[in-house]
Amino acid sequence: MKGKIIVCTFEDLSELKRISIETFSDTFASENEPADLQQYLSEAYGYDKLKKEMAISDTRFYFIYLADEVSGYLKLNTGDAQTEMLDKDGLEVERIYIRDEFKRQGLGKQLLNYAFDLAYKEKRTSIWLGVWEENKNALHFYQEFGFKKVGTHDFVLGADRQTDLIMMKELL
Repeated sequence: MKGKIIVCTFEDLSELKRISIETFSDTFASENEPADLQQYLSEAYGYDKLKKEMAISDTRFYFIYLADEVSGYLKLNTGDAQTEMLDKDGLEVERIYIRDEFKRQGLGKQLLNYAFDLAYKEKRTSIWLGVWEENKNALHFYQEFGFKKVGTHDFVLGADRQTDLIMMKELL
């Protein structure tokens, strides 16, 4: 089933906060200490933080809807908004999450294909992302799209320093 992708606006901030906390928790709570998780969630997904991120011209958020319900979201960065300056003309997929009850319906693939379409339309030279080295399902998913490991960076979740693999796919 195909979802409908819509650009998030400032009016969507409450829903963005809710779905960000829900999907991150569902994805990582079982593998992290509760105190570390709570600290991260309050720092990364606070209303003011999300509002500030949404105000950045090189950052874009999108919701994907299935049956008129927000099913997941995507956050893209370009230019100086990228969390690492790997390619000034690249597109970073900083976040891509699907709510548990909507997984395995092709929505993650649809969001990633949407990011690829934007990257090609905007003549980006690469598309890249960071993924936790322990998230085997996500690693396999991105490898299916042709992403290759090009480095690592630290990801701090509360007091826990973790390693994200930086994966990239050249486009031009």
